[in-house]
Amino acid sequence: MPGYKLAIDGPAGSGKSTISALIAKRMGWTHIDTGAMYRAVTLQAIELGIDLNEESAYRFLESSKIHYDFDKIYINDRDVTEAIRSESVTNHVSLVSSFPYVRKKLVDLQKHAAEYGNIVMDGRDIGTVVLPHANLKVFLTANVEERAKRRYKENLKKGKVTQIEKVIEDISTRDQKDSTRKESPLKMADDAIILDTTHLTIDQVVNKIIELTGQKEKEHGV
Repeated sequence: MPGYKLAIDGPAGSGKSTISALIAKRMGWTHIDTGAMYRAVTLQAIELGIDLNEESAYRFLESSKIHYDFDKIYINDRDVTEAIRSESVTNHVSLVSSFPYVRKKLVDLQKHAAEYGNIVMDGRDIGTVVLPHANLKVFLTANVEERAKRRYKENLKKGKVTQIEKVIEDISTRDQKDSTRKESPLKMADDAIILDTTHLTIDQVVNKIIELTGQKEKEHGV
């Protein structure tokens, strides 16, 4: 796959999408937010009224078109960037993304999207499943309280008022679901670089990853 592939993984609230988007903008690369893709499938499943617990009900993906472009996510050419952040989608995305059929369909789509060009892809199984041969793998993390604080602030900006204790509980639950699911669980790749962002600003994290990218380019002559 020609081009530089940067894989960024991490738990909910670690800043993956925000940081990946900023890196892509600074570097002039393409950003692919795989979490948004799973949220899009979840949104469509909810809107179609299927039984979310029944894997065979997701066959609608055979005729659905889901793509991520310029930090916006589309279902059949409909912009659902805001809609996928609803509480209902958040509450069900772990379930939806646990089905092997759903993961296979989206992983195939993600691999195809990363075939050409310089790519920054973020998610929970990028370094282990989607791009196992990425030039650089980074695993972002932060303590639960800090991640909850970030999510809480994001919610406030969107006019959504939630108790911080509830946000902590939600993130902890999501961590447990993502780490223990049978299909492609949240797991750090053996050759990934851990970056704890608890006490770092967004700019500091972005600068550090870009620095690491430059080091890898020199090492491998990319």
